[in-house]
Amino acid sequence: MTTVNVTTNKNTVTVDESNSSVITVATQGPQGASATDIINLDNAVNRSIVYYDSASSSLKADATWTVSTLVFGGDF
Repeated sequence: MTTVNVTTNKNTVTVDESNSSVITVATQGPQGASATDIINLDNAVNRSIVYYDSASSSLKADATWTVSTLVFGGDF
């Protein structure tokens, strides 16, 4: 019989090697950043286009570039 001991205080796992069963141990890792963590949406307006602003070294979505300001009479 396989014996597995998990101690939460030490985060150790003991496996009896005399058993040929496959044992998988997994733990959920940290989550990645959300879009709102990466893109500045503070001044976003309807139909904003995301762009890179080199002055602030960040991605922004605001009234500077929208589907209407990209081209004269812009219509997407």
